[in-house]
Amino acid sequence: MSSHRLGRRGFLQAGAGAGTALAAQSSRSARRDNPVVRENSKPGTNQWQLQHTQFDDPVTLMSYPLNRRLRSSVIEGFVSKTSVLPGESIDIMASMKPPGACVIDFYRMGYYGGAGARHMARIGPFRVATQPMPMMTMERLRECQWERATSFTVPQEWPSGVYLGKLTKDEKFGPQSYVVFVVKEHRPSELLFQVSDLTWQAYNKWPGKDSLYDDGTPEVWYTGPHVRVSFDRPYAKYCQVVDAPLSAGSGSFVLWEHPLAFWLEQHGYDVTYCSNIDLHLDPGILRQPQALLSVGHDEYWSRKMLENAMEARDAGLSIAFLSGNAVSGEIIFYDSSTTGAPCRAFARRERFPDEQDLMGSTSYGPGYGDWVVTKPEHWIYEGTGLQAGDSIPGVIGWEHHGPPFGKVENLEVVAGSTLFPGRAPGGGPKEHAAVVYRGLKGNWVFNAGTIWWSEGLSAPPGHIPARTFSGPFGVNPAIQRITQNVLERMIRDSPRRA
Repeated sequence: MSSHRLGRRGFLQAGAGAGTALAAQSSRSARRDNPVVRENSKPGTNQWQLQHTQFDDPVTLMSYPLNRRLRSSVIEGFVSKTSVLPGESIDIMASMKPPGACVIDFYRMGYYGGAGARHMARIGPFRVATQPMPMMTMERLRECQWERATSFTVPQEWPSGVYLGKLTKDEKFGPQSYVVFVVKEHRPSELLFQVSDLTWQAYNKWPGKDSLYDDGTPEVWYTGPHVRVSFDRPYAKYCQVVDAPLSAGSGSFVLWEHPLAFWLEQHGYDVTYCSNIDLHLDPGILRQPQALLSVGHDEYWSRKMLENAMEARDAGLSIAFLSGNAVSGEIIFYDSSTTGAPCRAFARRERFPDEQDLMGSTSYGPGYGDWVVTKPEHWIYEGTGLQAGDSIPGVIGWEHHGPPFGKVENLEVVAGSTLFPGRAPGGGPKEHAAVVYRGLKGNWVFNAGTIWWSEGLSAPPGHIPARTFSGPFGVNPAIQRITQNVLERMIRDSPRRA
């Protein structure tokens, strides 16, 4: 059997094993009663998706495009908080050009019979003005001091989840965009899904060339100091890997994270949700779940976030890094200069030198390749039929984790391969590694080591596969089974299990 391809025998066994896994997952949701199962029994809709979008034409400055059709000034908005508890209010700032009337439909993202979301409420119509472009201040910071279009109190009965507010101009074929926020809960749950909204914001170029990677020159990816970004502004169209106009305003949740939420809720896991920033401002949210999920592109953390996660791990919390390039850039937070709200802006501080002490491996930038099995006898491969050297094609990318592995004891490397293109920072080949280790309380840490892991779990409505010159091949039964094995083991062995 080839060391770089899944042979016919392995493929058939993987498919058969995954079929068993899917049957087990389906029966799991049928036999368990939890808030997520009850929520997903309610009617869903695929009307959460944007239907009409309109983006600004490029503006040329210094011989390079300033916004590359990233901004939708015809209708755009942002919210005052990245996460809220039921019963709390959230302000929605919006702008329309020209001014007009707007309605907002709120959707909770999940499975819902395959539709991907449930319609929760509609508010409006209300009048929205054309809001001013904020001037740059310290370190290229843009903070919108926009008038509040409306304030909304989250009903007590709304469950934890990722919520999209779809803004629609109140006319036939009215243009649309999103705002996005998390409803969190302080309750015991099996899994805590942490959205990667700090990384969404770091790459947000709104209004055109104002991400954490822009210093005002034609340089494409600036990575130096003296740049800040703010949550007090809309999300422009996502600027990496794919052109995704129908995700406008959602950060990168629809692109990189919804497939995992869809799959978890399909199979009845009791999952709650939080913002990245909750690990900094509300670390108590880590005390009740059995496992924390780092999802997709989870690059930017504060030092306090890392310390809180390590403390929670040592107290018995399992952690699954279903992500790549995670815990790579340390940031420093700033309060909003317009409202005083905490942690509304941030800047790059330095690269974490010790992310391995939590993740078990090191965070890296672009690298593409296959997941290659190195330890087929490990329990993560139960039921897959995978053998040593078998591979899952194309799932590593576009950023990843690999050696060195740090000071973690009892660490097991369960997959590893050489990636392309180019060389690692030290001059050697780029390498991927997936690792597993056990915590002090019998809990587990699993690190898949790729942004694209969730691509192998599901393909919900509205999802755009992340393919460029390389990329994942779509839903894969082996990835589904490995993920099931990991999560079930974390839940089974949790010291917090009721």
